[in-house]
Amino acid sequence: MMDRKLPPQLKEIEQVSFVRPHIFDINEKVKLYWMKEVQNETARLDLTFDAGTIRGNRMVASMVNGLLLSGSESHSSTEISHQIDLHGGFFESAVTSENALISLYGLRENFPKLIRILKHAIEQMSFVEKEVSELIRDRKQRYQVNLQKTSFLAQRAFQERLFASDPLYSRVSELEDFDHIDLSELKLFFRENYLNGLIKVSLVGNFNTDFIDEVIDTFGSWTKDCLPTYVDQVHNEPGHYHISKEDALQTTIRVGRTLFNKTHPDYIDFQVLNTILGDYFGSRLMTNIREDKGYTYGIGSMSAETHGFGYFLIATEVGKEHMEATLKEIRLEIERLQNELVSNEELSLVKNYLLGQTLKSADGPYAMIDLFLAVQEHQLDFDFYNEAIARFKFITPQRIQELARLYLKWEDFTIVSAG
Repeated sequence: MMDRKLPPQLKEIEQVSFVRPHIFDINEKVKLYWMKEVQNETARLDLTFDAGTIRGNRMVASMVNGLLLSGSESHSSTEISHQIDLHGGFFESAVTSENALISLYGLRENFPKLIRILKHAIEQMSFVEKEVSELIRDRKQRYQVNLQKTSFLAQRAFQERLFASDPLYSRVSELEDFDHIDLSELKLFFRENYLNGLIKVSLVGNFNTDFIDEVIDTFGSWTKDCLPTYVDQVHNEPGHYHISKEDALQTTIRVGRTLFNKTHPDYIDFQVLNTILGDYFGSRLMTNIREDKGYTYGIGSMSAETHGFGYFLIATEVGKEHMEATLKEIRLEIERLQNELVSNEELSLVKNYLLGQTLKSADGPYAMIDLFLAVQEHQLDFDFYNEAIARFKFITPQRIQELARLYLKWEDFTIVSAG
């Protein structure tokens, strides 16, 4: 009989038994990744295109992405959305600096109809003048509203300085750009970067191989002949830049620098340092600036990646009167990591947190394929995560200090504040 006075025995995570997706060739370069092991009737299709904001002129990539279900010669945008809804589907799209993503969700039994609806809606997209004008008007109005927000102002200025050495990654849109959107340019970008720009397909669902062939036949004509290339190094512009906004009640703060992505030998160990500093609720930045000082409701740090490089970021919003004090405390916490060894107790807590997060992030087929794709784009595989588990366990306080001294030098940071 179980003794409920005794806690359950703790078991260390040694490794995760990842389920690898099945991989099919659409053409010589473009692959389809299929995760079959789904215990319910749901499904998801993701189409990745070489259609990020670094392609084309300003505004073009985001505008085209916003028009994807805007209507064809035979169906209006309302009719297309109704068809998808009628078959229990859900469509969403997004654009990043490097890629554009189309995602389609639905029930397995309706997916053959849903992919045909999607193919027709995009392939026959006719750039209806009314839809284009409405989108431009809506985006312009939203842009004008955002210009009143310190978070928007800080993010724009931060992007310009974080990626200062590259004119494509650093560029931001201006209000006047909305008045110079050219329809022929939108159409050209659509043909080149969508109808001939598909670079990856992923599918989750308990289908048979006949349906995989159908997906390949449906979208195969959209594939790109060769995989795109990206810059592998970008440099930030160090220093503090402040945007004054007299009527603002809060100040938005961004502190960061360009770094590396998953291919770098220090990437995994740096995640432990990042977590200690600001990437979980019990982090040092949260404990100091939120809990002890009360300057903010939340502050955090993170590391993000592109295909060729990565960057580190600290973000928060504080009362205007606390801006200088907050920057002082951020610097203090960084210098503590450089000058004092992390205690074994704190390091053990963070190790267990990261191990738990790794296990949690691999829960289910949808999470599993997302993990795979996150490393696949860097020519890595699931071995990356099991290596991370091993390195999380054995990282030392001395290693944390070494990384803090190497990568968190205050004079290397881009600092932007708006308020």
